[in-house]
Formats: sequence, C-alpha cells, structure tokens
Amino acid sequence: MDFIRITKRDDIPRKKEIIITIIAVAASIAFAGIILMIFGLNPLYIFKEIIMGSVGTELRIKQTIVKAVPLIITSLGIIVAFKMKFWNIGAEGQITMGALGATWVALNLSPDTPQALMLVLMMVAAAICGGIWAFIPAIFKAKLGTNETIFTLMMNYVAIKFVTYLQYGPWIDPAAGGFPRIATFSENAVLPSLGGVHIGWIVAIIATVAVFFFMNYTKTGYEIAVVGESVETARYAGMNISKVIVVAMLVSGGLCGITGMIQASAIEKTLVFGIANGYGFTAIITAWLSKLNAGYTLVICVLFAMLVQGGEYIQIALGVPSAVSDIVQGLILFFVLGSEFFMRYRVHIGRNKAKEVA
Repeated sequence: MDFIRITKRDDIPRKKEIIITIIAVAASIAFAGIILMIFGLNPLYIFKEIIMGSVGTELRIKQTIVKAVPLIITSLGIIVAFKMKFWNIGAEGQITMGALGATWVALNLSPDTPQALMLVLMMVAAAICGGIWAFIPAIFKAKLGTNETIFTLMMNYVAIKFVTYLQYGPWIDPAAGGFPRIATFSENAVLPSLGGVHIGWIVAIIATVAVFFFMNYTKTGYEIAVVGESVETARYAGMNISKVIVVAMLVSGGLCGITGMIQASAIEKTLVFGIANGYGFTAIITAWLSKLNAGYTLVICVLFAMLVQGGEYIQIALGVPSAVSDIVQGLILFFVLGSEFFMRYRVHIGRNKAKEVA
C-alpha cells in the first residue's frame, strides 16, 4: 500500500552511469543559471566569461594548469582512501605536513646540493610526512575503530596550527626584519618549468598512471577495493584488514604530501600555514566526480580547475562576488551526489500491486 517505495538496483552499465552524471552536471549548471538570474546576473555571459577567464589567453591556460596539478594529485590520494570507504577528510593537513617535510629538507641541505637530488629528497620527505599524518588516524581506525571522518578533519587544524607556530616562532627568517616568514628556498629547491609551467604537471600525469595501475592491476589495489565493498567478505577471504587500511592511508597521505611539496617548491617557494589553499577539500568533489576512478581524474580536475580559475577571473575583472563560482561548485557536488542515489536505488511511485494481490 506504500505510495513511494525505494528498492536497490542491480549494477548498471558504466556507459549509463556516465550519461546520468553528465545529465546531473548539466542540471546543476541550469540551476546555477537560475540562481544567477535571481541575483540579477546574466548566466550566459557569466559562464562565457568563466570559460574565457580560464582558457582565453596563454597565461590563463597556464594558470589553469597550475591549479589543476594539486587537484589531480590530491584527488588521486583521496580516491585510494575512499575506494576503501575510509573517509579521508584530512587531505588539507596531509598537504600541509608534506610541505613541512619538503621545507625542512630545502632549508637544511646545502644550497650546493644538485637540484635533481634536492627535489627528489624533498618529494620523499613530503610523501613520508604526509603518509605519517594519514597513518595516525588509520592505525586508530584499524585497532580501535575510531571515526576516521572526525579524526582526519581535526588533524587538519593540528597541522595548520603547528606550521603557524613554526612560521611565527622557531623557523622565522632572521632576515625578514621581524615579519613572520620562513626563509625562501634556494634556486636548487625550486621546481623547474617546462612549457612555461612548473614540472608538477608531469608529476601529476605520472601519478595518475601509477594510481590507475596500482588500483586495477596490483594485489593491494584489489584488496583495497574488496575491503571497500565488504569488510566481512575481505575477512572471509583471509585478508589482513588492518594492514590494508594502513597501507591504503600511507599511499593516500603520501600523495597528498607530494602536493604539499609541489605547492611549497613551485608556488610559494617557502612554507606558509595556508599552503593547502583549500585543495584538500575541493579534491573531495573532484574525486566523487571522477567516480573514484583514476582514469577520469585528469579530465575532471582540469575542468574543475577551469571553473576555479574562471571564477577568480570574473571576480577580479568583472567585480562579480567569489560566491558565484562557489555556487556552481556546490550545485555540481549536490547534483552528482544526488545522481549517485538514483544509480544505486530505484524509486517506485504508486501502490505496490504485488503486495495488494498477496
């Protein structure tokens, strides 16, 4: 007699999932346009300027790529954790700690160290520090069953406050005249450019290929997927659940830490407490939009970077509030998450005739 019933769907084809996601994104843009009209803005003009602001000139294209790099690498890290249904909301902190590790190497090794060696050591230190910051909530989850969402979220603020302490205290640059700033990196600790953009974009491509291979063609990647689908099935198959959780989070945090190294070396050329710049949270959106598939991440993150860069452009050039791009981002996430529900469940409206007959 129920008027509205919800039943679980069987697995739907990947092609149909993609079509539903495209429809969801289109619907979100349509609703964003309606909201813009309510506030007296011309949605077609705004959307056109967002596109032109992201790819309209060579400089804007380069800025879009610069914004896409941290999104790609951080999204890959989040995908590894989310695939296991470990809700890693701590990418901001892991990026920050990765930047801290890279900065320690940059400031303590000799300026005469060969650039290649310096950058490799900075990246290794960043991956280790980011991995350790993810390992802490992972071991608590594995051994004590703590809530990883709250744990990883709170660790973001611990990392940021710790770097703030260093910036205003022990690591303050004596040559800064009392200004709370950490010393600028030497030239051999700065990522070189290729094609007018720092080589972080090459790291992003390599990381995409590596994570795709890791998740799809390795035993550990398979175990991560199985644990995400069903812990009981993984346990029945003889998998070490705690080990899988810890390994997955070490990889996840390590990738986020590499993002911190790139931001510190190529963008800031030093360490600041706001080094993560919100990428850790934005990457959650792009990871979901990518369907937790490393193969889609590259395209999705570039498109989202266009939205971020275009949003900054219309804010500066047209005086449009920054909330405009935030509205579009929020609606995209809302509609994509909504489409996930309809992919997994079928909604029936009307009386249940089978039940009535029975």
